[in-house]
Amino acid sequence: MLQASAKRFSPLLQSAKIAANVANKNAFVTRQFRTVGAAVMTNSNSNNQSWQQFTGIRSFHSSMTAMDNITVNLPPLAESITEGEIGSFELEVGDFVPRDDAVIMVETDKTTVPINAPVSGTIIEFLVEEGDVVGLNAPLFIIEEGDAPESSGEPTPAAAEPTPSSTPSPTPTAAAPTPAPKPAPTPAPAPTQAVATSGVDGTVKEGVTRVKMTRMRQTIATRLKESQNTAAFLTTFNEIDMTALNKLRADYKETFLKKHDVKLGMNGMFAKALAYAVQDQPALNAFIDGKDIVYNDNVNVNVAVATPKGLVTPVIPNVERKTVAEVESYLRDLAIKAKDNNITMEDMDGGTITISNGGVFGSLMGTPIINTPQSAVLGLHGIFDRPIAVDGEVVIRPMMYVALTYDHRLVDGREAVTFLRKVKESIEDPTWLILG
Repeated sequence: MLQASAKRFSPLLQSAKIAANVANKNAFVTRQFRTVGAAVMTNSNSNNQSWQQFTGIRSFHSSMTAMDNITVNLPPLAESITEGEIGSFELEVGDFVPRDDAVIMVETDKTTVPINAPVSGTIIEFLVEEGDVVGLNAPLFIIEEGDAPESSGEPTPAAAEPTPSSTPSPTPTAAAPTPAPKPAPTPAPAPTQAVATSGVDGTVKEGVTRVKMTRMRQTIATRLKESQNTAAFLTTFNEIDMTALNKLRADYKETFLKKHDVKLGMNGMFAKALAYAVQDQPALNAFIDGKDIVYNDNVNVNVAVATPKGLVTPVIPNVERKTVAEVESYLRDLAIKAKDNNITMEDMDGGTITISNGGVFGSLMGTPIINTPQSAVLGLHGIFDRPIAVDGEVVIRPMMYVALTYDHRLVDGREAVTFLRKVKESIEDPTWLILG
C-alpha cells in the first residue's frame, strides 16, 4: 500500500521539485543582477555587450521580477580625459527611453559624448545639472528598467447583444474628451538674441549677447595659445598645378567608385602625398619631448570634419600603409560618424601631423597653426584659375596655394621646403598614388 501511495503522489513530488529548482535559479540570478547590475550597466555600448554576455540571453531579464533602479555613472572616456562638463539633457524625468538612446550629452576637451541608457526604462532622477563638471564614475541619472508604457486609452468593451424590452434605452451621454498628449521635451536652445547683458566690467551693455564657451572651445583656445607660446612658428608656401589631378579624378571617378564603393576625393590624395613626403623628411612627423626628439614610425594624419557641435580633427592612422581607396573609405566613415555626432575619443587620439583644408570654404591663402605637440601642419587652400607660365607661354591653369607651418626648433627651412616640394610633385603627377 505504501508503494501504491508513493506512486500516486510521485507526479506531485516531481512538480514540487521542479518549482523549487526554478525558484532557486530565479533567486540566484536576481541576486546576481542586483550585485553587478549597477557596476556593469553604468557604461554605454561596450558594457552593454558585457551585460549581454553575463545574462546569456538578451530578453531573459524581461521574464523576471523588477530590478532595483539603476544608477548610471560617467564611464571612462579616453586615456587622457578624466572629467567632462554636462552639456544638455535629451530627456526629462518621467520619460521612457529605449536602450542605447542618449540621455545626457557630456562635453569634453575633444568632443561631445552621449551617455546612453544601458537598459530600456523610465528616467527616475537626474543627479547632475547642466554646466556641472564631473569626474569619472560620477553618478549622472537613475533609470528604472521596464517596458514602454502602454497607451493611456482603455479599450472599449464590445457591445452586448440587445434584448427585447419595453423599457426605453437611456439617452447616451457625451464621451469624456481625451486629454491631449504630453509634448515631447526639447532641450532649451542657446540664447540667440539679447538686448542687454553684463559687460566684462560688470556693467550692463546694450545690444550684445553673452554665451558661455563650450568646454571643447575653451580647450581649443588654451591649446592654440600654448602652441604659439611654445613652438617657433615658421611658414613656407608653394603652389600646385591641379590640372593632372583634376583630369585623373574626372577620368577614373566612375571606375574608382564602382571598384571601391567610395568616391575619389581630394583629401585622400593629399594624405598619401603627405605620407610620401614624410618618409623623405621624417622630422616633420616628429615632436620634441623635453630634451629628446621623438620620431613617429607611423604617419597618423589629423583631418578636419564637421559635426553638429563644430569642427573636430579625427585621425586617419597608418596612412603610409593604406591605399588611396582605404584612406577615402576611412574618411567616409569618419564623415558619417561626425554627421551622427558619434565621433569617439579613440577617433581623436594619436595624430602625428595635420592637414587643414581651408579651401573647402574658399580660402585663397592662410597660415595654419600647429597642433602641439606635433611639429607641422599642411594647409590646403582653394583652387582658382590663374595665368601661369608653362614652357615659355602664359596659360590658364587651376592652381592651389599650399602652406606648411612648422616648428623651427626641430625642423630646418631646407627640410620644410623639400617636404612641401615633395607634396607638390606627388599631386602634379598623381598616377602613382592611385597605383600604390
